Order: sequence, then C-alpha cells, then structure tokens
Amino acid sequence: MRLPLLALLAHGPAHGYELKRDLEQLLGAAYPQPNIGQIYVTLGRLEKSGLIEGEEVEQSSRPNKKIYQLTDAGQEALQAWFEATSEEPRVRDEFFMKLVLAPRTGLADQIALINRQRRHYLNTMRHLSRTAAEDRDNRISQLLIEGAMLHLQADLDWLERCQEELERPE
Repeated sequence: MRLPLLALLAHGPAHGYELKRDLEQLLGAAYPQPNIGQIYVTLGRLEKSGLIEGEEVEQSSRPNKKIYQLTDAGQEALQAWFEATSEEPRVRDEFFMKLVLAPRTGLADQIALINRQRRHYLNTMRHLSRTAAEDRDNRISQLLIEGAMLHLQADLDWLERCQEELERPE
C-alpha cells in the first residue's frame, strides 16, 4: 500500500479520504480496497520515514484535515519502484508443498487436494466474472480481472498436469 499511495501523491497533494476514493475509482471492485484506517496508518509511516510530508489545513465547519505531498525522498522511492521488476515466477507455492508432503503424512490424498484446489479456483473465477460484469465500465478493473483470470486458468492447467503425472503408472 505504501508505494501506490506515493504514486497517487505524485499527481498532487491530497488527504487520506481523497486517496482512498482515487484508489477505488481507479481499481474498481476487483481490487481489495484498504479501509481508511489502513490508509492513515500507512500515511503516518510514510511521513515518519520522510517520504511524504503533511500539513494541517484548517476548516471552518469541520475538524482540520492533513494534506500530504511527496518529498524528494518519496519521489526517489517511487522512481526506484517503477524501475524495479516485479516478483519472480512462483516457485515457493504452498499448495505444491501440501501436494508433495501429503503422501508422507498419510493425512491427505493428493487427488483430493487437487480437486479441492480446482473447485476453489473455479469459484474464484465465477466471483471474478460477476465482479467484471458489475464493473464493466472501468477499463483498469477489467484488465486486473483479466490478468487474474489468466493466472487462474494457468493454475487450473497446472493442476491438470499434476493430476496426470500422479495418476500415471510408474
């Protein structure tokens, strides 16, 4: 959450509720939205680390609000984030560890594990499809959902491959 907030502040100064609204409008319903408390805690940490600075603004009929803006250090951190590549392919996969360790424990059947995981992925795909239909005007949200669906399809294909390998006679 730290770096996305910095990226939003690169557009200009804002307070926490504006940043939450901007995230919701940009990403839509597909992306789990942080609550306002998480945003303000993160802003406090960013300010403490010198990546942003906040200024109290008086309001006549409301409590004061704090407007945040990027510092030079925040700008540098954001630039470094954009220049860095994202995570490597998933090699440390929790499901795969369950799958390979199940026979050693005698507590779970590998094919049952695969079927349970497959059902979970299919349910997730159905949920994403409903979300896509509800949020069809948000192009960013549609791209996010499409990416998630493609990953899920690849995971389903991989589960098929695992099951084929496990059911193959030795």
